[in-house]
Amino acid sequence: MLLDVRDLRVEFRTRDGVARAVNGVSYAVAAGETLAVLGESGSGKSVTAQAVMGILDMPPGRISGGEVFFQGRDLLKLKEEQRRGIRGAEMAMIFQDALSALNPVLSVGTQLGEMFIVHRGMSRRRARERAVELMDRVGIPAAGDRVGDYPHQFSGGMRQRVMIAMALALEPALIIADEPTTALDVTVQAQVMDLLAELRRELGMGLILITHDLGVVADVADRIAVMYAGRIVETAPVRDLYRAPAHPYTRGLLDSVPRPDRKGRELYAIRGLPPNLLDIPPGCAFHPRCPLARDVCRTDEPPLFDAGEGRRSACYFWRETLGG
Repeated sequence: MLLDVRDLRVEFRTRDGVARAVNGVSYAVAAGETLAVLGESGSGKSVTAQAVMGILDMPPGRISGGEVFFQGRDLLKLKEEQRRGIRGAEMAMIFQDALSALNPVLSVGTQLGEMFIVHRGMSRRRARERAVELMDRVGIPAAGDRVGDYPHQFSGGMRQRVMIAMALALEPALIIADEPTTALDVTVQAQVMDLLAELRRELGMGLILITHDLGVVADVADRIAVMYAGRIVETAPVRDLYRAPAHPYTRGLLDSVPRPDRKGRELYAIRGLPPNLLDIPPGCAFHPRCPLARDVCRTDEPPLFDAGEGRRSACYFWRETLGG
């Protein structure tokens, strides 16, 4: 297994108390596999990824438990110098806001070339050549002429391609893409997702795709993990989950997606709001918003039940949800 996250827990100490952002997350990713992590904003998707990458702000953040095995090594037990050697070279991250992630006063060629200078010891001339090759590889037109341009001179879609090129520079075994299509129009979203899928197949790398948009992962992901209030509430192969979700929250997410066959009907919305992470409800955190909630849901936190065919659901009544 390429990446194996086990019972990961992350909390943030604030003036108002301790916010439990990640509460026992476990998932695994194999080489050549794409895992999509879905959920509303604040569900813990990005914090989990930051903890895996070792870029969590500490303080106020703190990893309070769990293990993160990458190619057999527990990353949480490595020294920071060792983690730095892994970041970029063996695992890389694509951030959702390319304009903020890129340095505005350095050309994109300089930023791409720095990866080769620092990690591969290349000369600046050779690093610039490799930067052009990377830009061409991710579909940036006239890469040789644009290697000296600055981030603000690129469109949103082209900046995202630069971010992908930067993540791919050292051909890591794993890439984490944190909402890589946010703020892009639908056509550019499709282009970026197709590019990621193509590169994953070409390089055989593992890919974790973090998003709140179910539409962008349908044709790209192999498996899906759905997060709510810092927990994974359902995991399933992508086609099985879309066909018949096994958790009420997942069903609510799917029902809220506009569909051609529901034209003219009122768009469904999950009632209520996600819980305050400073005061997560007892039992199932989703119970205040759940149409199936019963007494046991309000008192006992459900484990991840085996729902068959490689899927799991943290719902006592997953059979009712699965039956639709």
